[in-house]
Amino acid sequence: MPTPEGTKPPTPARGYDVASETPGRPGTLGAMKRLWTPAWVLRHVAMVVLVVGFCALGWWQISRAAAGNTLSWAYAVEWPIFAAFVVFVWWREVRHTLRGEPATDDPPAGTPPSDRPVAPLASTPGTGAAATAAPPTGTPDTPVVRRPVRVVRATVPAGDGEDADLTEYNRYLTWLNANPGARPGDYPG
Repeated sequence: MPTPEGTKPPTPARGYDVASETPGRPGTLGAMKRLWTPAWVLRHVAMVVLVVGFCALGWWQISRAAAGNTLSWAYAVEWPIFAAFVVFVWWREVRHTLRGEPATDDPPAGTPPSDRPVAPLASTPGTGAAATAAPPTGTPDTPVVRRPVRVVRATVPAGDGEDADLTEYNRYLTWLNANPGARPGDYPG
């Protein structure tokens, strides 16, 4: 196999795996470095402490059950199950981290801006900026994160014989209709 510029490929030492140093693959040294960040070291330590603690509690329940406490037999089985669950979650997170792309500071291309304003509610339904606002750009699968909108709210007096709560609820429904991608928590009122 020809090599660039006529150089020979490095000859691996006996028992040395050069493929594990190939960047971009799970299980490589570059990918494993992601598991030694301060956050991951804390996760590793927490996993070990929890597993050892849960196993110790299971052993303690076995000694109580052997002394005649029949309820402790259930706890003696339960604590190792908790320890196994911690190991399962830890292993799943490790696999997820190794299979994922390394974190970058740049947002992916095509990401809509997160500070796109939500149009305020017009006084009359079907008119104003809220009714004529263009839908946000981007694919329908792309979640849009919006900042809460602070709008000075003018009180609308209830009309002849109308309930003030009913008027407010109708304003809320009109706003939701004018902002189809908005969540109820985004309501400025």
